[in-house]
Amino acid sequence: MLRKSRGTARRTTARTATVAAAVAMLATATPYVAFADGPATASDGSVVNTTPPAQPEEAVTDVPADQVGVVPKDDTKPPSAGNAPAVEQCDQANVYLPKTKGKQYHQGVGPTNSNYNNTSRTAKSTFTSEVTGSVGVSVSAGLTISINALIGKIEQKYDVHLSASLTAKLGNTISVDTPPKTTTNAKYGVYRLKNTGISYRIYSNCESSPQKTVTSYTPLKVGWYLWEN
Repeated sequence: MLRKSRGTARRTTARTATVAAAVAMLATATPYVAFADGPATASDGSVVNTTPPAQPEEAVTDVPADQVGVVPKDDTKPPSAGNAPAVEQCDQANVYLPKTKGKQYHQGVGPTNSNYNNTSRTAKSTFTSEVTGSVGVSVSAGLTISINALIGKIEQKYDVHLSASLTAKLGNTISVDTPPKTTTNAKYGVYRLKNTGISYRIYSNCESSPQKTVTSYTPLKVGWYLWEN
């Protein structure tokens, strides 16, 4: 009985040692792989995108800095009430109502910086802005109020802080990881908030002009836009 017990103990010990050795080999040969919960980010928290910055699809016009307080001229005549006597009198007013808050669009200042990682390992790419430039408001036709008034309306409705113009300055630096065999592109500039609203005029005879849909892109913040390809 004692001999049989010693043989069983030896076989059990051998099996335990074999399993332990296999686990040790597996732990050594199989590295731990961490999976990111979201897109890659740069040193300032900017998200690394997969496409270049989108451009406005609408026909918009850049508003000069010295014109942001000017109310657009009204070259139209108020609708006629015909031969009926005027019985109502209204205060003339220019109206703008924000309707839809869109996404942020990046308007670059200066050239696009690019770096290709030709190695088999992730490498650090560092970019520095090369010029200083300002970005203002762009708006489609039909607005009846000033740009400053437009900004106030949008800020009030959506609780955001906008500017008539923002400046992206020379010398700002950002760092980001570039995967193997990948190009990282970086552009410094201004993010602008897209908004769509309606605008019209109210005349003294209480008639209104046709409502027009107005799209605007208003400076929100300065920053980098990054993308890989």
